[in-house]
Amino acid sequence: MARKLVIKVTAGKDEPERCNQAFTVAATAVASGVPVSLWLTGEAAWFGLPGRADDFSLPHAAPLADLLASVLALGTVTICTQCAARREIGPQDVIAGVRIAGAATFVSEVTADYAQALVY
Repeated sequence: MARKLVIKVTAGKDEPERCNQAFTVAATAVASGVPVSLWLTGEAAWFGLPGRADDFSLPHAAPLADLLASVLALGTVTICTQCAARREIGPQDVIAGVRIAGAATFVSEVTADYAQALVY
């Protein structure tokens, strides 16, 4: 059974290098055939909305929108329920394929057999 990678990104535009690192690792993993679940929390929650990743730029880094599209195509992208609520983000606001889920779902994913969690 393949190991699943659960990546939680807690930084957004406020910490661009840490944010981009999480997206880069997630996109690289899915391109390598690794099952990936990417969790957008804190300021990263904004990237689950249309156009928000297009507005992110970091020199010498792949465009965040491209990295997000890769993960969406081959993995799972989730916005934390509480993070979404604090930002008044609802299911109708997110990019198609992005879900909103809470701590119970996160705990279930990170404690599953063959799961590896990374937090950025």
